[in-house]
Amino acid sequence: MKNAFIKSTVILMLGSLITKVLGFVIKIIFTRIIGEGINLYSLIMPTYSLLIAITQLGLPYAVSAIMARNNYRGIKVFSSITPIALLFNIVIIVSVFIFAPYLANNLLKNPDAYYPIISICFILPFTTISGILKGYYFGKQNMFPNAISNIFEQITRLILLLTLIPFLMRFNIVVAVSGYIIISAASELVQIFIYLFFAPKNLKFTLHDIKPSYEVATSIFGISIPNVSGRLIGNICYFFEPIILTNLLLFVGYSNNFILSEYGIYNAYVIPILTMPSFFTLALNTTLIPEISKNYRDKSHVRKRLIQSLIISGLIGLLFCIYIFFQGDFILKVLYATDKGSEYLKVLSIFFPLFYLEGPLVSTLQGLNMSAYTMKVTLIGCIIKLLSMAVLCLFSIGIYSLIISEIIDIIIVISLNSHKLHQLNYL
Repeated sequence: MKNAFIKSTVILMLGSLITKVLGFVIKIIFTRIIGEGINLYSLIMPTYSLLIAITQLGLPYAVSAIMARNNYRGIKVFSSITPIALLFNIVIIVSVFIFAPYLANNLLKNPDAYYPIISICFILPFTTISGILKGYYFGKQNMFPNAISNIFEQITRLILLLTLIPFLMRFNIVVAVSGYIIISAASELVQIFIYLFFAPKNLKFTLHDIKPSYEVATSIFGISIPNVSGRLIGNICYFFEPIILTNLLLFVGYSNNFILSEYGIYNAYVIPILTMPSFFTLALNTTLIPEISKNYRDKSHVRKRLIQSLIISGLIGLLFCIYIFFQGDFILKVLYATDKGSEYLKVLSIFFPLFYLEGPLVSTLQGLNMSAYTMKVTLIGCIIKLLSMAVLCLFSIGIYSLIISEIIDIIIVISLNSHKLHQLNYL
């Protein structure tokens, strides 16, 4: 079991490393091709993340937990939840088409955001299906298909970026941004094919196996709904972030161009750099959930895995943030050929090592079937973050109102989750 955990972590880590490198290459190329369009792209990313979280319904985690416990056959799980998930996708897509004009014009204060928001609809069903398949392999602690599929997904995205986006830029930035979003649908489709390629070759099943089961669906959604509630809260917070920030900074006198530019710098340059080592910690946290789910009765084993994960994640985060504090300018110039955002990097790098402790704490609590508690903590952190950001905006400190509220959110979430695990005698 120990070897399975280590093997899964190493495979996922190596796959995530390659994926992360490819992702950064893609982001750098996209930023240089799209120019000022990166600000528009950053503006609609919170909406993108929220819609993905809603349509996935927490199914990747739920399927992973169910398969880790060997409760049902994979084919039974897939046939029971896929029709429901796709039907829900249709409802969300119709809703997006209805509300997109209001969101772009009235909330985001940018009519150019309309077509990129509509473009997100093309991605949703594919991410839902790939998420279910991903959960299956995670539950089996077979991380190789996920590693390979992520790599091929990024290669597909890179090829399409190099071939299509320069052509779309001949029209305008809005078309190019919308096209880049739609590219994700093709890359997700590649992921699905890779997952299916690794499916058992001599799979035998009967009509009963592919018939949707109410019991299976109830079991899975019983796990996924509390989990997705926590994710939704975080994504709803992220969704409202640019809306509140834009409207309040406009109210105190900042121009729309300044807000769009600085928010783009924060989301496109600063946060991606600070989260660069997350390929390792994400691999660790992902494999931690099924490991804890399997061994939740063994308190000493859970404690051991939690402490190991905290030490490794914390050390990586600390060393990297120290480097960023002193060499942030250099990284910005090498990656993005700019020095914009260097001060934001310096301030956030002081507190960001705490961010790397958040993953192991949340993954352990989820593995212990305490998703409802993590949801509550996420809600508290989000409310305080949005309220503090709103108040700070009134002091006319620009994007620093967002940066300070982000730091407050990280500290609150870390404190509450670690306190809970301490109460349960895991820390």
